[in-house]
Amino acid sequence: MATVESVAHDEDLDEVLAEFQGDLNLIFTRARSLWKESAARIHPDLQPAGYKLLSHIARAGSASAHLLSERFELDKSAVSRQIRMLEDLGLVASRPDEHDGRLRVLTATAEAEAALVGVRRAHVDRLRRILAELTPEELRAASKVFRLLAEV
Repeated sequence: MATVESVAHDEDLDEVLAEFQGDLNLIFTRARSLWKESAARIHPDLQPAGYKLLSHIARAGSASAHLLSERFELDKSAVSRQIRMLEDLGLVASRPDEHDGRLRVLTATAEAEAALVGVRRAHVDRLRRILAELTPEELRAASKVFRLLAEV
């Protein structure tokens, strides 16, 4: 049987979790806006999905369409279209895989790498301004929350 204290605690927790979920929704909305803005800074015709793929390719050093499809849980045809656009815009180069000639290895071009450096620098500067009032311990706690959510 539930006590008055446990019911009040559950209601408080439900309220806090609802607020937390609302804040997460705002973060996701802002992230989509930032992807769109970042894509436009790289190239006016680059779509946000292409920006995410390009960013991953550049961070990883290289990637295959198959890997990108799995990593981002996207249909292979959608990934293929984005890769074709990245190639057409001169942002990605493609070469045969050394171990399996049927696969293509994608790498970011020097132009894309240079543009990504500028975008990343702007993101870091923005985060520094926004999070300046937090202590390292608070940032570690926030990172822990994000890691736990990413593992779900």
